[in-house]
Amino acid sequence: MEVTQHNSKAWDKKVEEESRYTQSVSREVIEKSKSGEWEITVTTEKSVPKDWFPHSLSGLKILCLASGGGQQGPILSAAGADVVVYDISEKQLEQDERVARRDGLPLKTVQGDMSDLSNFKAEHFDMVIHPVSNLFVENVQPVWNEAARVLKNKGVLIAGFTNPLLWIFDEMQERKGILEVKHTIPSSTLDYLSAEEVQAHIKTSETIEYAHTLEDQIQGQINAGLLITGFYEDDFGGSRMLDKYIKTFIATRAVKLQTN
Repeated sequence: MEVTQHNSKAWDKKVEEESRYTQSVSREVIEKSKSGEWEITVTTEKSVPKDWFPHSLSGLKILCLASGGGQQGPILSAAGADVVVYDISEKQLEQDERVARRDGLPLKTVQGDMSDLSNFKAEHFDMVIHPVSNLFVENVQPVWNEAARVLKNKGVLIAGFTNPLLWIFDEMQERKGILEVKHTIPSSTLDYLSAEEVQAHIKTSETIEYAHTLEDQIQGQINAGLLITGFYEDDFGGSRMLDKYIKTFIATRAVKLQTN
């Protein structure tokens, strides 16, 4: 099975279902962003600290990586950045295009796999914004490598990803108020399903997701030539049982260091 294409169709379906992460920002948010009052998220609830960005975004080349849905890209474009939104889902990109038409934004969209940025030259972007999404690829290291490749020297990667602790519990049991450890890390959502359940999962166009280790998420960035300079945690805002005990999302700021 070709996981990338499956997840592309699954995200198209999420757009049709109006999932939270497919709902584009309002005209009011864009107008505020144009006047300098802007913020974005790369996790679930918390906004990225403003001091993770330059004082002005004017003319800054930003790649919003696996970031379709009409959220981060349009806001950054309205704030003055030269934005490209890159995503595997055609319908997610259509959300960005719709906002761009509605509000007169010059952002561009490109469809593709987050593990392959061959559409872009090396050292082209000042920033890469990568919201929680690398759970949809089996191997996360190519994502970090490609992000580092397209960043300029001293360019910044801001990324969100899941704490692997989120994945060790049985989600169905958690919904009943029971925290039952069931899964190992790394693993995928298909690993603990029967052959019949796997086929049902595929037929219903549910996303296939991967639980990556913290070593892959953090050391992986370092291995790609990035220096971690910022870190915070986030959660589901109280909607999951685990929120009572631990933060299940992580955001990092990393800077590319040129090596010769």
